Amino acid sequence: MLGTTALACAGQAARADMLDDITKAGKIRIATDLAIPPSGMIDSAMKPTGSDVETAELLAKDWGLQLEFVQTTGATRIPNVQTNKADIIISTLSVTPERAKVIDFSKPYAALQSVVGCLKSVEAKSWEDLKGKTIAVSRGTTQDTTLTNMKERDLKLARYEDDATMVTAAVSGQADCVATSATIVSQIGVKAPSRPFEPKVTITNFDLAIGVKKGEPKLLEKLDAWIGQNLKNGKLNAIYKKFHGTELPAEMRG
Repeated sequence: MLGTTALACAGQAARADMLDDITKAGKIRIATDLAIPPSGMIDSAMKPTGSDVETAELLAKDWGLQLEFVQTTGATRIPNVQTNKADIIISTLSVTPERAKVIDFSKPYAALQSVVGCLKSVEAKSWEDLKGKTIAVSRGTTQDTTLTNMKERDLKLARYEDDATMVTAAVSGQADCVATSATIVSQIGVKAPSRPFEPKVTITNFDLAIGVKKGEPKLLEKLDAWIGQNLKNGKLNAIYKKFHGTELPAEMRG
């Protein structure tokens, strides 16, 4: 009779390895939100573009794989890898302790400043100034979770299903304040020059990483090596600067 340890090892050996599956398929399925410019968007030729898109394209090219984008939103990114609809996530996914309980993260490949941004005409320099103001958030994002937990600040939140509908609300005048990345805040003014937004209060700064289903050490190790190489050679920094207008933090660039 096999002992408990032997049975466990046998079970692990029998379980499919995602990196092996990706290699055999010759294709990698990457969950990416294509409605959050400039990280993910559709260009005038109806092709995906953006910093996360080019990061995914670079990864697939370096690994010699066909790339399949799995369209996602903030709320569906993690379920996509948990249910095997996607192999990995490259979609402005910030590293948080809560998320680390259900998925694994690669080393950071980019960074994100999370802010509350409002119309430039709105007087708001502190959390106290935001009391009573309705803040639009994209459901399931770190901004939604963080602000929901700030019960002592008495914030009023209006939840939208994704970043695209949240931005539409800001552009159309339904929302005068949003909680999102500083990059998206700047995009509102691009879409509606008559309603320019600006960052008012910093929520936090997040590392962005690639999300992977729990229990895939080989895939995670290869991703970490790839990120380290492309931070060192400057390719990931060049992608970020191209779309966001600023360089990655110096400590990340190495």
